[in-house]
Amino acid sequence: MKYRTAHLFTILFALAGLLFANFSKAESIVITDIAGREVRLPKPAKRVVLSQARYLPILGLIHPDPVSILAGWSDEFKTFYSNDYQAYKKKFPAIESIPIVGKQGPNTFSVEKSLAVRPDLVILTAAFAGLSPGVDQKSSHLIRHFEDAGIPVLIVDFFIDPLKNTEPSLRTLGLALGRSEQAEAFIAFYREHLTKVAERTKDVLLPRPSVLVHVHAGLTECCNSPGTGTFNDMVTLAGGHNIGRDVLNRTTGTLSFEYVNSRNPAVYVATGTGVGRGPKTGLSIGAGIENSSAVASLERITSSPELSSLNAVRAGRVHGIWHGFNDSPLHVIFIEALASWINPNLFHDVSANETLDEINRRFAAVPYDGTFLVSLKND
Repeated sequence: MKYRTAHLFTILFALAGLLFANFSKAESIVITDIAGREVRLPKPAKRVVLSQARYLPILGLIHPDPVSILAGWSDEFKTFYSNDYQAYKKKFPAIESIPIVGKQGPNTFSVEKSLAVRPDLVILTAAFAGLSPGVDQKSSHLIRHFEDAGIPVLIVDFFIDPLKNTEPSLRTLGLALGRSEQAEAFIAFYREHLTKVAERTKDVLLPRPSVLVHVHAGLTECCNSPGTGTFNDMVTLAGGHNIGRDVLNRTTGTLSFEYVNSRNPAVYVATGTGVGRGPKTGLSIGAGIENSSAVASLERITSSPELSSLNAVRAGRVHGIWHGFNDSPLHVIFIEALASWINPNLFHDVSANETLDEINRRFAAVPYDGTFLVSLKND
Protein backbone atom coordinates (compact mmCIF):
# COMPACT_ATOMS: atom_id res chain seq x y z
CA MET A 1 0.00 0.00 0.00
CA LYS A 2 2.81 2.38 0.95
CA TYR A 3 4.56 1.55 -2.32
CA ARG A 4 1.44 2.31 -4.35
CA THR A 5 0.93 5.60 -2.54
CA ALA A 6 4.54 6.66 -3.03
CA HIS A 7 4.38 5.61 -6.67
CA LEU A 8 1.21 7.65 -7.13
CA PHE A 9 2.84 10.73 -5.62
CA THR A 10 5.84 10.26 -7.89
CA ILE A 11 3.59 10.16 -10.96
CA LEU A 12 1.62 13.22 -9.82
CA PHE A 13 4.82 15.15 -9.10
CA ALA A 14 6.20 14.29 -12.53
CA LEU A 15 2.95 15.34 -14.19
CA ALA A 16 3.00 18.60 -12.26
CA GLY A 17 6.57 19.20 -13.41
CA LEU A 18 5.60 18.60 -17.02
CA LEU A 19 2.61 20.90 -16.72
CA PHE A 20 4.77 23.61 -15.14
CA ALA A 21 7.41 23.21 -17.84
CA ASN A 22 4.81 23.44 -20.59
CA PHE A 23 3.18 26.41 -18.90
CA SER A 24 6.57 28.15 -18.59
CA LYS A 25 7.31 27.43 -22.22
CA ALA A 26 3.91 28.78 -23.25
CA GLU A 27 4.47 31.92 -21.17
CA SER A 28 7.96 32.60 -22.56
CA ILE A 29 8.44 35.51 -24.97
CA VAL A 30 9.18 34.49 -28.54
CA ILE A 31 10.36 37.24 -30.89
CA THR A 32 11.41 37.28 -34.53
CA ASP A 33 13.88 40.15 -34.93
CA ILE A 34 14.64 42.17 -38.06
CA ALA A 35 17.37 39.67 -39.04
CA GLY A 36 14.75 36.89 -39.11
CA ARG A 37 16.16 35.25 -35.98
CA GLU A 38 13.94 33.66 -33.33
CA VAL A 39 14.74 35.11 -29.91
CA ARG A 40 13.25 33.44 -26.84
CA LEU A 41 13.12 35.01 -23.38
CA PRO A 42 11.62 33.41 -20.26
CA LYS A 43 10.37 36.84 -19.13
CA PRO A 44 10.91 40.53 -19.97
CA ALA A 45 14.59 41.44 -19.86
CA LYS A 46 15.83 43.22 -16.73
CA ARG A 47 19.60 43.04 -17.28
CA VAL A 48 20.37 44.39 -20.73
CA VAL A 49 23.73 44.95 -22.38
CA LEU A 50 23.40 47.84 -24.82
CA SER A 51 26.17 47.55 -27.38
CA GLN A 52 25.71 51.15 -28.57
CA ALA A 53 24.92 53.49 -25.70
CA ARG A 54 23.45 56.12 -28.03
CA TYR A 55 20.32 53.94 -28.06
CA LEU A 56 19.49 54.73 -24.43
CA PRO A 57 17.06 57.53 -25.46
CA ILE A 58 15.40 55.07 -27.85
CA LEU A 59 14.73 52.73 -24.93
CA GLY A 60 13.53 55.84 -23.12
CA LEU A 61 10.75 56.28 -25.68
CA ILE A 62 9.07 53.11 -24.39
CA HIS A 63 10.48 52.68 -20.87
CA PRO A 64 10.11 55.29 -18.07
CA ASP A 65 13.48 54.36 -16.51
CA PRO A 66 15.73 52.79 -19.15
CA VAL A 67 18.79 53.17 -16.94
CA SER A 68 17.34 50.69 -14.43
CA ILE A 69 17.44 47.80 -16.91
CA LEU A 70 21.03 48.27 -18.12
CA ALA A 71 23.64 45.79 -16.92
CA GLY A 72 26.36 47.12 -19.23
CA TRP A 73 26.93 49.45 -22.17
CA SER A 74 29.53 51.26 -24.28
CA ASP A 75 30.94 54.65 -23.32
CA GLU A 76 29.82 56.56 -26.43
CA PHE A 77 26.75 58.20 -24.86
CA LYS A 78 28.98 59.76 -22.22
CA THR A 79 31.69 60.84 -24.66
CA PHE A 80 29.95 61.65 -27.96
CA TYR A 81 26.61 62.82 -26.53
CA SER A 82 27.91 64.40 -23.34
CA ASN A 83 25.13 66.99 -22.99
CA ASP A 84 22.48 64.29 -23.32
CA TYR A 85 24.37 62.16 -20.80
CA GLN A 86 24.31 65.00 -18.27
CA ALA A 87 20.54 65.38 -18.71
CA TYR A 88 20.06 61.66 -18.06
CA LYS A 89 22.42 61.74 -15.08
CA LYS A 90 20.39 64.54 -13.51
CA LYS A 91 17.24 62.39 -13.60
CA PHE A 92 18.85 58.96 -13.21
CA PRO A 93 22.05 59.26 -11.10
CA ALA A 94 22.53 55.48 -11.26
CA ILE A 95 23.71 55.95 -14.85
CA GLU A 96 27.23 56.60 -13.54
CA SER A 97 27.53 53.09 -12.16
CA ILE A 98 26.61 51.18 -15.35
CA PRO A 99 29.63 48.99 -16.25
CA ILE A 100 31.46 49.89 -19.46
CA VAL A 101 31.87 46.91 -21.82
CA GLY A 102 33.15 48.75 -24.90
CA LYS A 103 33.71 52.05 -26.66
CA GLN A 104 32.12 53.28 -29.85
CA GLY A 105 32.79 50.49 -32.36
CA PRO A 106 32.50 46.70 -32.46
CA ASN A 107 36.30 46.34 -32.39
CA THR A 108 36.36 47.67 -28.83
CA PHE A 109 33.31 45.76 -27.61
CA SER A 110 34.21 43.02 -25.11
CA VAL A 111 32.15 39.84 -25.09
CA GLU A 112 33.97 38.76 -21.92
CA LYS A 113 33.08 41.95 -20.03
CA SER A 114 29.51 41.67 -21.28
CA LEU A 115 29.15 38.11 -20.04
CA ALA A 116 30.66 39.11 -16.68
CA VAL A 117 27.71 41.43 -15.92
CA ARG A 118 25.29 38.47 -16.29
CA PRO A 119 22.91 39.89 -18.92
CA ASP A 120 19.58 38.34 -19.77
CA LEU A 121 19.57 40.11 -23.16
CA VAL A 122 22.12 41.74 -25.48
CA ILE A 123 20.84 44.39 -27.89
CA LEU A 124 22.93 44.68 -31.05
CA THR A 125 22.26 46.86 -34.07
CA ALA A 126 22.48 45.27 -37.50
CA ALA A 127 25.40 47.55 -38.39
CA PHE A 128 27.24 46.81 -35.12
CA ALA A 129 26.81 43.06 -35.67
CA GLY A 130 28.11 43.39 -39.25
CA LEU A 131 24.78 42.47 -40.83
CA SER A 132 24.80 44.66 -43.92
CA PRO A 133 22.25 43.77 -46.64
CA GLY A 134 22.80 40.28 -48.00
CA VAL A 135 25.07 39.15 -45.14
CA ASP A 136 24.15 35.90 -43.39
CA GLN A 137 23.52 36.51 -39.69
CA LYS A 138 25.43 33.30 -38.91
CA SER A 139 28.63 35.07 -40.00
CA SER A 140 28.46 37.52 -37.09
CA HIS A 141 31.00 36.46 -34.46
CA LEU A 142 29.28 38.68 -31.85
CA ILE A 143 25.97 36.88 -32.27
CA ARG A 144 27.72 33.51 -32.28
CA HIS A 145 29.70 34.18 -29.08
CA PHE A 146 26.62 35.23 -27.11
CA GLU A 147 24.47 32.41 -28.45
CA ASP A 148 27.19 29.90 -27.53
CA ALA A 149 27.05 31.30 -23.99
CA GLY A 150 23.26 30.92 -23.90
CA ILE A 151 22.55 34.68 -23.90
CA PRO A 152 19.67 35.88 -26.11
CA VAL A 153 20.62 38.52 -28.70
CA LEU A 154 18.13 40.93 -30.25
CA ILE A 155 19.04 42.65 -33.53
CA VAL A 156 17.49 46.06 -34.23
CA ASP A 157 18.10 48.62 -36.99
CA PHE A 158 17.42 52.34 -37.25
CA PHE A 159 20.30 53.09 -39.62
CA ILE A 160 20.84 50.67 -42.52
CA ASP A 161 17.21 50.70 -43.68
CA PRO A 162 15.36 52.87 -41.16
CA LEU A 163 12.15 53.39 -43.13
CA LYS A 164 11.70 49.62 -43.30
CA ASN A 165 13.12 48.49 -39.97
CA THR A 166 12.13 51.15 -37.44
CA GLU A 167 8.63 49.85 -36.72
CA PRO A 168 9.58 46.15 -36.35
CA SER A 169 12.65 47.11 -34.28
CA LEU A 170 10.51 49.13 -31.87
CA ARG A 171 7.96 46.34 -31.71
CA THR A 172 10.58 43.73 -30.80
CA LEU A 173 12.08 46.03 -28.17
CA GLY A 174 8.62 46.44 -26.67
CA LEU A 175 8.16 42.67 -26.51
CA ALA A 176 11.63 42.04 -25.07
CA LEU A 177 11.28 44.67 -22.35
CA GLY A 178 7.64 44.04 -21.48
CA ARG A 179 6.66 47.46 -22.89
CA SER A 180 4.56 46.47 -25.90
CA GLU A 181 1.74 48.91 -25.17
CA GLN A 182 4.16 51.84 -25.06
CA ALA A 183 6.00 50.65 -28.19
CA GLU A 184 2.76 50.34 -30.15
CA ALA A 185 1.71 53.83 -29.07
CA PHE A 186 4.94 55.31 -30.41
CA ILE A 187 4.70 53.24 -33.61
CA ALA A 188 1.21 54.64 -34.26
CA PHE A 189 2.48 58.18 -33.67
CA TYR A 190 5.50 57.61 -35.93
CA ARG A 191 3.41 56.10 -38.72
CA GLU A 192 0.86 58.92 -38.63
CA HIS A 193 3.52 61.59 -39.06
CA LEU A 194 5.47 59.81 -41.81
CA THR A 195 2.30 58.99 -43.74
CA LYS A 196 1.31 62.65 -43.72
CA VAL A 197 4.63 63.58 -45.34
CA ALA A 198 4.62 60.71 -47.84
CA GLU A 199 1.08 61.45 -49.04
CA ARG A 200 1.99 65.05 -49.83
CA THR A 201 5.34 64.44 -51.51
CA LYS A 202 4.37 61.51 -53.74
CA ASP A 203 3.08 63.91 -56.40
CA VAL A 204 5.87 66.51 -56.19
CA LEU A 205 6.78 67.36 -59.75
CA LEU A 206 10.18 66.54 -61.23
CA PRO A 207 12.83 67.76 -61.05
CA ARG A 208 12.63 67.86 -57.29
CA PRO A 209 14.43 70.63 -55.39
CA SER A 210 18.12 69.77 -54.99
CA VAL A 211 19.45 69.40 -51.45
CA LEU A 212 22.94 69.31 -49.95
CA VAL A 213 23.01 67.59 -46.57
CA HIS A 214 26.38 68.68 -45.18
CA VAL A 215 27.13 65.96 -42.61
CA HIS A 216 29.05 67.08 -39.48
CA ALA A 217 29.50 70.48 -41.09
CA GLY A 218 32.52 72.47 -39.97
CA LEU A 219 34.53 69.51 -38.74
CA THR A 220 36.06 68.62 -42.11
CA GLU A 221 36.71 70.25 -45.45
CA CYS A 222 33.67 70.63 -47.68
CA CYS A 223 31.71 68.50 -47.97
CA ASN A 224 30.79 65.23 -46.27
CA SER A 225 27.47 64.07 -47.69
CA PRO A 226 25.09 61.11 -47.66
CA GLY A 227 25.10 58.91 -50.71
CA THR A 228 22.83 55.86 -50.75
CA GLY A 229 20.54 54.63 -47.99
CA THR A 230 19.71 56.37 -44.73
CA PHE A 231 19.77 60.15 -45.30
CA ASN A 232 19.13 59.77 -49.02
CA ASP A 233 15.89 57.87 -48.37
CA MET A 234 14.80 60.57 -45.94
CA VAL A 235 15.51 63.41 -48.39
CA THR A 236 13.54 61.54 -51.06
CA LEU A 237 10.57 60.94 -48.76
CA ALA A 238 10.65 64.62 -47.80
CA GLY A 239 10.27 65.63 -51.45
CA GLY A 240 13.83 66.59 -52.37
CA HIS A 241 16.77 65.27 -54.38
CA ASN A 242 20.03 64.52 -52.56
CA ILE A 243 22.87 65.70 -54.80
CA GLY A 244 25.28 63.30 -53.11
CA ARG A 245 23.35 60.31 -54.40
CA ASP A 246 24.33 61.06 -57.99
CA VAL A 247 28.05 60.46 -57.40
CA LEU A 248 28.36 58.46 -54.15
CA ASN A 249 27.63 54.72 -54.35
CA ARG A 250 27.98 54.19 -50.61
CA THR A 251 26.24 55.45 -47.47
CA THR A 252 28.43 58.53 -47.03
CA GLY A 253 31.36 60.14 -48.77
CA THR A 254 33.04 63.41 -49.65
CA LEU A 255 31.88 65.80 -52.36
CA SER A 256 34.33 68.29 -53.83
CA PHE A 257 33.26 71.91 -53.66
CA GLU A 258 33.59 72.07 -57.42
CA TYR A 259 30.89 69.42 -57.71
CA VAL A 260 28.68 71.08 -55.08
CA ASN A 261 29.05 74.43 -56.83
CA SER A 262 28.20 72.89 -60.22
CA ARG A 263 24.95 71.49 -58.77
CA ASN A 264 24.23 74.69 -56.82
CA PRO A 265 21.68 73.10 -54.44
CA ALA A 266 18.43 74.90 -53.71
CA VAL A 267 18.53 73.92 -50.02
CA TYR A 268 21.52 73.63 -47.69
CA VAL A 269 21.21 71.52 -44.51
CA ALA A 270 24.06 71.15 -42.01
CA THR A 271 24.12 68.44 -39.35
CA GLY A 272 26.04 68.39 -36.09
CA THR A 273 26.09 67.12 -32.53
CA GLY A 274 27.54 70.11 -30.72
CA VAL A 275 30.76 68.20 -30.04
CA GLY A 276 34.07 69.58 -31.32
CA ARG A 277 36.81 67.34 -32.69
CA GLY A 278 40.37 68.56 -32.81
CA PRO A 279 41.01 72.21 -33.69
CA LYS A 280 37.77 72.56 -35.66
CA THR A 281 34.31 73.13 -34.28
CA GLY A 282 31.17 71.83 -35.93
CA LEU A 283 27.58 72.94 -35.78
CA SER A 284 26.68 73.78 -32.17
CA ILE A 285 23.30 72.15 -31.76
CA GLY A 286 21.52 69.66 -29.53
CA ALA A 287 20.82 69.24 -25.82
CA GLY A 288 21.65 72.25 -23.65
CA ILE A 289 22.47 74.50 -26.64
CA GLU A 290 20.90 77.97 -26.83
CA ASN A 291 19.28 79.00 -30.11
CA SER A 292 21.63 81.98 -30.44
CA SER A 293 24.67 79.69 -30.24
CA ALA A 294 23.25 77.38 -32.90
CA VAL A 295 22.51 80.32 -35.21
CA ALA A 296 25.99 81.77 -34.70
CA SER A 297 27.70 78.46 -35.48
CA LEU A 298 25.62 77.95 -38.63
CA GLU A 299 26.46 81.50 -39.75
CA ARG A 300 30.15 80.80 -39.16
CA ILE A 301 30.07 77.57 -41.18
CA THR A 302 28.24 79.08 -44.16
CA SER A 303 30.31 82.29 -44.19
CA SER A 304 33.24 80.49 -45.82
CA PRO A 305 34.11 81.85 -49.27
CA GLU A 306 32.96 78.60 -50.88
CA LEU A 307 29.61 78.00 -49.14
CA SER A 308 28.61 81.67 -49.10
CA SER A 309 28.60 81.67 -52.90
CA LEU A 310 25.89 79.00 -53.16
CA ASN A 311 22.41 80.04 -54.25
CA ALA A 312 20.89 78.31 -51.22
CA VAL A 313 22.98 80.44 -48.86
CA ARG A 314 22.36 83.69 -50.74
CA ALA A 315 18.63 82.95 -50.83
CA GLY A 316 18.48 82.23 -47.09
CA ARG A 317 17.57 78.57 -47.49
CA VAL A 318 20.10 77.51 -44.88
CA HIS A 319 19.24 75.15 -42.05
CA GLY A 320 20.88 73.12 -39.32
CA ILE A 321 19.72 69.99 -37.55
CA TRP A 322 20.95 67.72 -34.77
CA HIS A 323 22.74 64.70 -36.22
CA GLY A 324 21.41 62.52 -33.40
CA PHE A 325 18.03 62.31 -35.13
CA ASN A 326 19.83 59.96 -37.50
CA ASP A 327 20.03 56.32 -36.34
CA SER A 328 16.90 56.75 -34.22
CA PRO A 329 13.12 56.61 -34.62
CA LEU A 330 13.34 60.39 -34.21
CA HIS A 331 14.35 60.61 -37.84
CA VAL A 332 10.65 61.46 -38.17
CA ILE A 333 11.71 64.92 -36.89
CA PHE A 334 14.45 65.08 -39.52
CA ILE A 335 12.01 64.17 -42.30
CA GLU A 336 9.35 66.68 -41.22
CA ALA A 337 11.97 69.43 -40.96
CA LEU A 338 13.36 68.57 -44.41
CA ALA A 339 9.88 68.55 -45.92
CA SER A 340 9.07 72.01 -44.55
CA TRP A 341 12.44 73.39 -45.72
CA ILE A 342 12.27 71.84 -49.19
CA ASN A 343 8.60 72.62 -49.91
CA PRO A 344 7.55 75.29 -47.39
CA ASN A 345 4.23 76.01 -49.10
CA LEU A 346 3.27 72.34 -49.20
CA PHE A 347 4.12 71.91 -45.50
CA HIS A 348 3.11 75.29 -44.11
CA ASP A 349 1.09 73.55 -41.37
CA VAL A 350 3.80 71.06 -40.34
CA SER A 351 6.18 71.92 -37.50
CA ALA A 352 8.99 69.52 -36.62
CA ASN A 353 9.51 71.46 -33.37
CA GLU A 354 5.90 70.85 -32.37
CA THR A 355 6.34 67.16 -33.15
CA LEU A 356 9.38 67.06 -30.88
CA ASP A 357 7.38 68.83 -28.15
CA GLU A 358 4.72 66.13 -28.39
CA ILE A 359 7.35 63.40 -28.16
CA ASN A 360 8.67 65.08 -25.02
CA ARG A 361 5.19 65.19 -23.48
CA ARG A 362 4.05 61.70 -24.40
CA PHE A 363 7.09 59.46 -24.70
CA ALA A 364 10.57 60.65 -23.73
CA ALA A 365 11.89 59.46 -20.37
CA VAL A 366 14.14 62.53 -20.42
CA PRO A 367 12.81 65.43 -22.54
CA TYR A 368 14.94 66.76 -25.39
CA ASP A 369 15.82 70.18 -23.99
CA GLY A 370 17.90 72.49 -26.17
CA THR A 371 18.06 73.57 -29.81
CA PHE A 372 17.67 70.79 -32.35
CA LEU A 373 16.59 72.72 -35.48
CA VAL A 374 17.75 76.11 -36.68
CA SER A 375 17.40 78.25 -39.81
CA LEU A 376 19.07 81.42 -41.06
CA LYS A 377 16.87 84.22 -42.31
CA ASN A 378 17.66 86.04 -45.54
CA ASP A 379 18.44 89.64 -44.57
